[in-house]
Parts: sequence; structure tokens; C-alpha cells
Amino acid sequence: MLLAILGAVILVGAGVLGGLALRNAAPVARGALSGQAPGDSRSVCDAEKVAEDVLPSIVTIGVRAGDGSGGTGSGEIITADGYILTNNHVIAPAAEGAEIVVLYNDGSTHPAKLVGRSPRADIAVIKVQGSGLPVIRQGDSAALKVGQPVVALGAPLGLSSTVTTGVVSALGRTVPVQSDSDRNAVLADAIQTDASINPGNSGGALVDCDGRLVGVNSAIATVPGESGAAGGGSVGIGFAVPQAVAMPIAQQIIETGKVVYPTFGLSVSPVVPGANGEGEPGLYVQAVVPGGPADQAGLEPGDIITRVDGAPVGSVDDLTAKQLTSKPGDEVKVTYVRDGKTDRTTVTLGSG
Repeated sequence: MLLAILGAVILVGAGVLGGLALRNAAPVARGALSGQAPGDSRSVCDAEKVAEDVLPSIVTIGVRAGDGSGGTGSGEIITADGYILTNNHVIAPAAEGAEIVVLYNDGSTHPAKLVGRSPRADIAVIKVQGSGLPVIRQGDSAALKVGQPVVALGAPLGLSSTVTTGVVSALGRTVPVQSDSDRNAVLADAIQTDASINPGNSGGALVDCDGRLVGVNSAIATVPGESGAAGGGSVGIGFAVPQAVAMPIAQQIIETGKVVYPTFGLSVSPVVPGANGEGEPGLYVQAVVPGGPADQAGLEPGDIITRVDGAPVGSVDDLTAKQLTSKPGDEVKVTYVRDGKTDRTTVTLGSG
């Protein structure tokens, strides 16, 4: 409903400045309170202190294809030997051979290579050769509270080392965005923030007042113009992949070069309520994998899944979000309708 009112959600991976494509935020005020702990009552971060501590670990990422096209985004260094976390949509052309160049906060540039990516979660890892690099500290996105102050860092419109401030506006959003794969990417359990995020911010860090990573800035909601097309600037509604989702995916990529997702072992399609609004949205089970998790839990083709772990589901993206926030072996409670009767079962997720 919210996204329909606003018009569109767009990725914030590319804007144009001096031939480079980027996305990020605006300058911040100085001299506020510092030392925010999760859930405390302070209303703003000390942005000057956060910038001093965190900007050395923030990079601008440039991607150039052989035909001269390209774009830019942001990333954060997560290991001292050069692994960098960013969004898949920032570096997607590199999967087809485009070159990646990283601009450090000190102005130096270095080539990077693509390590691996998750188009489904819009997360990727690249690597530069190095040692002793400044590493962003890890926070705890699960401890975030609505209203808690945060700081966004990145390279909006190619303007490297840009810092903006805001608060956590909402938690637990499921935000479908475009992907270069055959399905939408889903920002699962996303953090909504009013910190100014613009094209070029994609892949950049959302941090708490102690400068610890709590999210990866990925998309913004926009208000459509007179033509109905989405605008490109910040309207105070941005979305970040939470650190608790992004880092396990990044770790898989670093260790194996790929991502293994938990699976339900079924295929589904959305069920739309009747023309008069009767009926409940849900997911129609088209098929189950013989011997797979759904089959073992007793689900059958023709069942309609209405809730997963107590939350209503009406889109395939809802199921994808559950997969991205779970791991193989997790037990998921599923409510479904069969022949007009509601029943419940527990699915133990497999490895896909």
C-alpha cells in the first residue's frame, strides 16, 4: 500500500556526474550527541565523529564496460585484506566482463574483481589486493529500534565521502526491487530510514551512532511526476538491507564464491481475492518436490498457503523474504487451506 501511494521504489546505484554513475546523500550538521547505544533516548548522532571513524572504510565503486558505459555506487571494506560489501545492482555488469575500480577515501584508486553475488538479495562482494585496510565495525541490526538515529555514508551522484543523518523510520519491510536475474530481488526485513539517500548511495553503509554497520543502503521510494514516471531524488523514504541479512550472505560468498538459499521445495503463485474482496490472499501451491521439505510436511498441490510463521503471505516475494532471513534446517510454521478447511504444518527448510 505504501509503495503504491508513493509511486515506485527504485534502486540507488547509478546517477551521473562527470561521466560517472553513482548514488548517495547530502552533507550533515555537526556537533550533535554521540555514543548512541541501541534503544537509548538520544535523538541524533555525532555525525562529525561518525564520519571521522567510518569514512576511511567507505569506498566509491566504478564499473566500466567495454563500450564505455558504466556506473558507480558505494561499498564498505569488511576485511583488512580487501573484501568489500556492496549491492549486486552496483556491480552486475562485471558479471559480463565489465571492469571494477575502487576509489578510497584518501583519493587513491585500485582495480577490483568480482568475488560473487546474490541477485536475489541484491548483495555482492568484490575484492581489492591489499592488507591492513580500514575495516567497518559490525553492528547488530536485530537490536535496532524505530526512532533510533542512524548515519548513511556513500557516494551520491559520484560525490564520494558524503554523510547524511536520520532515524530508523520502520523495520521489517519486504521491498521487491528490480534485478538482473529472472526474478525480483527482495530487500528482506529491510530497514526504512529518512536519512537522505540518492543515486550512488547503493551499497553504502547505514551505521549506528557508534559507527557500526547496521545496513546496506539499497533503494528509495519516489513520488511520480506529472507523466507518472518515478522521480530520482530522495523524499525521505530509503531502504537498507539489514546487516543480519547481508553479512551471512557476504560470508558465504567469501568462503565459497556463491550463495546457497534455504528452500521450501515447492512452487507457488499468488491468489488474488475475489472482485468483491472476498477471500484471503495467499499462495497457491502449484507443485511440490517429491521428498522435499514441503512434501515431508504434508503440503500438496492445490493447497493455498495463507500464513508463514504467523504472517500473512500474498506474494512470492513474501516467501523469498522468509528464505533470505532463514537458514537450512530452520523450522517454519505454515498455515494453509485445503478443500475449504484451514490446517497447519511445520516445514523444515532444506538446502537449495
